[in-house]
Amino acid sequence: MKLRTTVLTFSLIALTGFAQKKKTTTQTPKEKFVNELLAKMTLDEKIGQLNLPGSDDFVTGQAKNTNVAQKIRDGKVGGLFNIKSLQKIKDVQKIAVENSRLKIPLLFGMDVIHGYETTFPIPLAMSCSWDMNLIERSARIAAIEASADGICWTFSPMVDICRDPRWGRIAEGVGEDPYLGSLISKAMVKGYQGKDLTADNTIMACVKHFALYGAPEAGRDYNTVDMSRIRMYNDYFPPYKAAVDAGVGSVMASFNEIDGVPATGNRWLMTDVLRKQWKFNGFVVTDYTGINEMTDHGMGDLQECSKLALKAGIDMDMVGEGFLTTLKKSLAEGKITTADIDAAAKRILEAKYDLGLFQDPYKYLNETRQKTEIYTTAHRAEARNLAAQSIVLLKNDNQILPLKKSGTIALIGPLANNAENMAGTWSVATVQKNSIPVLKGFEDAVGTQAKIMYAKGSNLDDDPVFEDNATMFSKSLNRDNRTKKELLDEAISVAKQSDVIVLALGESAEMSGECSSRTNLEIPQAQKDLLKEMLQLGKPVVLLLFNGRPMVITEENAKVPAILDVWFGGSEAGHAIADVVFGAVNPSGKLSTTFPRSVGQIPIFYAHKNTGRPLHNTEGKFEKFRSNYLDERNEPLYPFGYGLSYTTFTYGKATLSAPKMNAKGKITVSVPVSNTGNYDGKEVVQLYIRDVVGSVTRPVRELKGFQKIELKKGETQTVTFEITENDLKFYNNALEFKAEPGKFEVFVGTNSDTQNKVEFELIR
Repeated sequence: MKLRTTVLTFSLIALTGFAQKKKTTTQTPKEKFVNELLAKMTLDEKIGQLNLPGSDDFVTGQAKNTNVAQKIRDGKVGGLFNIKSLQKIKDVQKIAVENSRLKIPLLFGMDVIHGYETTFPIPLAMSCSWDMNLIERSARIAAIEASADGICWTFSPMVDICRDPRWGRIAEGVGEDPYLGSLISKAMVKGYQGKDLTADNTIMACVKHFALYGAPEAGRDYNTVDMSRIRMYNDYFPPYKAAVDAGVGSVMASFNEIDGVPATGNRWLMTDVLRKQWKFNGFVVTDYTGINEMTDHGMGDLQECSKLALKAGIDMDMVGEGFLTTLKKSLAEGKITTADIDAAAKRILEAKYDLGLFQDPYKYLNETRQKTEIYTTAHRAEARNLAAQSIVLLKNDNQILPLKKSGTIALIGPLANNAENMAGTWSVATVQKNSIPVLKGFEDAVGTQAKIMYAKGSNLDDDPVFEDNATMFSKSLNRDNRTKKELLDEAISVAKQSDVIVLALGESAEMSGECSSRTNLEIPQAQKDLLKEMLQLGKPVVLLLFNGRPMVITEENAKVPAILDVWFGGSEAGHAIADVVFGAVNPSGKLSTTFPRSVGQIPIFYAHKNTGRPLHNTEGKFEKFRSNYLDERNEPLYPFGYGLSYTTFTYGKATLSAPKMNAKGKITVSVPVSNTGNYDGKEVVQLYIRDVVGSVTRPVRELKGFQKIELKKGETQTVTFEITENDLKFYNNALEFKAEPGKFEVFVGTNSDTQNKVEFELIR
């Protein structure tokens, strides 16, 4: 018996040793490196990795004398953000890897939102291109340029679904639709991170703002968000999940609350959903002072809020230093554990390993790349192309556009000759003076073939205080101190000498963006007055609408014969606008957001639910005891997916390959599309599906596919879409992602309002 016990004991010891040995030998090189480094770190150094302070304004050669530099030497900083220039970053990185105890390199992040020095259109505009290859390429170029200037981490893409254009940050997002938003999210992550994150021209992406940030009450930034979990999962979560599925390296928490708990301290969101359900294994950073702001939400003092954030699954604290100043105390008091801190620190170290910073902390500091790969002619050409592809033709009565390069053209408006506003909001690395304004673009386009006459015509707004608030961050419109009458008289004089009038009106760059919520979405009255005067002259008028959101232009749509939504096109905005105006590029952009007729319709979006009392007519007639308004139609001014072309496209009848489909099968939808106009052109053919009967109410239609095709004039192409069960799935009341058998309607056409319909049945 004793012998058997001894043998059993030795066997258990051997098996245990084998298991331990196996566990050790199966560690990846990254796991081994990070675990060994973590074991060497003091508590203060671990907490230091969780700290992301602002960079201050370092002066080259003097970085070592700053307060932040001392914290870096002490191992109390994990990264810095929005520090620009290779030399400054090199100075700071040198402190971390040569003057700190463990020589752990820093992360350097920046808001590289829609390009670096070569600036692409604002993200909302890019989404209107419906071209994932171009969008991915914009992120790839942004990564090339940012990494050539020392940046290894971007706070992009922002993929917050927004259906309320009063919210200014809609400009930075992907529009209103989760399907389109998910494709853009994936493309941006792929563009930034490339195929190899250790390459010196790729950077780590950070999807934001997790979650639901684009749905604040009243459209007011940072405000409360409250919605059902069904809506979260079906309408707002998909683009974030798409980024996670694409391998995004980091996630940023949003400012708003979810189910009564701020996202920054919401364990259900950050751990249950993000890590457990979606299997995200990167790190989570707060937004700017997000932990500190939980105090105003009513979650406790800084120590309590820091504890909540760490326990929720937050790994890095941006600016607030709540982790740096309170976690040690919370650990001593038993409110958190060493394991909590270790888990967060480990994720930061893993990100640095993934970026190759431990192998070469200076890998992004190549002076040759800095001199040759930033703001290049080739990059600017690609920015110009994407800007042109993002422009949406809203109206073109009597084929006023494209304009001929002849005669005299009046270019009038406060946004006609202003380089500083062309790049749009969140263009922190842009050299604003280098951007091409409309006047320069027009002059370059026509050369000596036509005469361009310019007048400002009006200020952005009659109120100078409002104009100051709307032109921040070095984006002045250089307010003209002449009287309103003097400005108008000059514009009238110029217009009378012209054959056609082109007006550059709308918002300034910073009238949209963060903390730029608006209750009035119309063009400012000063510009409306200018437009009225121009229309009275009886000449052809073209409106170039500058905007970072859907605007209320019901009056302009009724009176102006031609309208181009040019958004904010980036570095090459003026050239891109000229390309479209003069016909070098046939516009093909399609709206990724609905344009309301009135602010009173907001929130308005195409994928709405039906009511039990829907309006029976489509002419906007009022019906008592139906879901409608006394003073406005239900329909938007321009629906989601809308956009005209200089040519015309005619759709044939959609057909199905079969009337029924089982769960493992597929159905093909086909539609012939013909270019029946006088120009070659591109068309975005869109597929929408409606689940007619469900266990929960379903939207009237949902985008499930699209193809951007190019047709020569007179050409016809049959476009086909394949529908599988996965296209029919949704989250039910139990938050199960399932397709339910029954009848489905399929719509194929040029925008979300198409009536080209076929039907099929899903069977079990």
